[in-house]
Amino acid sequence: MLRGLDRLNATTAVLQRARLASPLGDMWEAADVQWWWRRPRPTDDLALPVWSDEAGPVAAAGLTAWGATWQADVFAAPSVISEQDVWAATLEAAAGHRCEGLQVLVFGDATALEDLAVQSGFVVTDEVSGTSWMGAGQRPPVAEVDGFTVVDRGARGDRPHPMVARNGELVEARLRQCSLYDPTLDLAVEDAQGRVAGYALFWFDPVTLVGLVEPMRVEDEYQRRGLARMVLTNGVDRLARKGARCVKVGFETDAARHLYLGAGFVQSSTDRLFRRPAPHEHCQQ
Repeated sequence: MLRGLDRLNATTAVLQRARLASPLGDMWEAADVQWWWRRPRPTDDLALPVWSDEAGPVAAAGLTAWGATWQADVFAAPSVISEQDVWAATLEAAAGHRCEGLQVLVFGDATALEDLAVQSGFVVTDEVSGTSWMGAGQRPPVAEVDGFTVVDRGARGDRPHPMVARNGELVEARLRQCSLYDPTLDLAVEDAQGRVAGYALFWFDPVTLVGLVEPMRVEDEYQRRGLARMVLTNGVDRLARKGARCVKVGFETDAARHLYLGAGFVQSSTDRLFRRPAPHEHCQQ
């Protein structure tokens, strides 16, 4: 049973092993769970089971608080530990917190996890997202927009982090606790007056050689100027120069899908969210 950063690091190792075993499989990246660490959550200090073999962590139960709903995840590399065992342990850990609803994201054709979710009372929602990939050798040229500059945290570490407004004052300190965080891949777009017009965080995993884009945002007053493509192409180029062989990004909106596919990403899966509401009759004060 592990909690906090120990659990995060073990889960990172599990997902790296899983990705090495399935280079294009439908799953979370190690960088995804590290991105989730950006803010304190009620689930941080939960003691959750982690399984290991002679090579290290091989499976881990996942619970991540997103407001009143907790996300349940099965993190597992190929081993004697079954997905069903990890799922059962995850739900058992969540059972002591009955006031929170649960959700699980099912990637593509992950029918085994879908079956487990449905058997456990989860129902598919109308929230559909997608996953897309690009080979580093197929990346587009770096785009530029007159009057705007891309900078990283190495150059702007003396200023408040651009993500503070949406993620809290601890966002940079929490990110720097993550083994895959790289300040030179933590990018912002500034206008001629030095105001932040948008930002994006790119993650390079030196074990799997996969790059991840998460998150990316252009502020409302700066949209429709090509800034999203500017920061995206800049970040993907930096990932390739770090050694990434391929780059992955997920999307939830049509606008994001058009941006990524227009830049050369290829959609690999359509992903569905399953949810099980909290039993409110047990949550009376």
